[in-house]
Amino acid sequence: MSRIGRLPIKLPVGVKVSLEPGRILVEGKKGKLAQALAANVAVKLEDNLCLVSRKDDSKQAKAEHGMFRRMIQNMVTGVTEGFSKVLLVNGVGYRAELKGGNLVLNLGFSNPVEYALPEGVSAAVEANSRIIVSAIDRQKLGQVCAEIRSLRPPEPYKGKGIRYEKEFVRRKIGKTGVK
Repeated sequence: MSRIGRLPIKLPVGVKVSLEPGRILVEGKKGKLAQALAANVAVKLEDNLCLVSRKDDSKQAKAEHGMFRRMIQNMVTGVTEGFSKVLLVNGVGYRAELKGGNLVLNLGFSNPVEYALPEGVSAAVEANSRIIVSAIDRQKLGQVCAEIRSLRPPEPYKGKGIRYEKEFVRRKIGKTGVK
């Protein structure tokens, strides 16, 4: 049995979980999230706990057991605390600013790049080079951060580009001129 999947999910005060056929809804102080459930996974609510179990021992059910438990846990954490990631913009003349619902990035291209933030995702810019992206949906947050990073990924020679705060960029030595 999955070690992660068999752990109960403790529901904090103020979090309401409701089950519909094939769906789970989680509601808290920060918002509402919904997730479709796989046919191999069963969810039960007991007292202040949410229990996830699999219906059979097929390979697919074993794979989905722990994953859906973690997804439900992320939904509960998202509606209570929320998630955030920090992106750093490195490079001479590279900067970021927030205009309305758009993130405007100067990344060394001839024109600034405008990235429209999707609904449910917010961003804040500190010191023109630090972008804090936050959301209640962890999957959507990761996707948005990956899309922003892909606009100018960090390059290995000078380290210029957009990277995650704790990401390590392996640097390379440039060519040396031979006389």
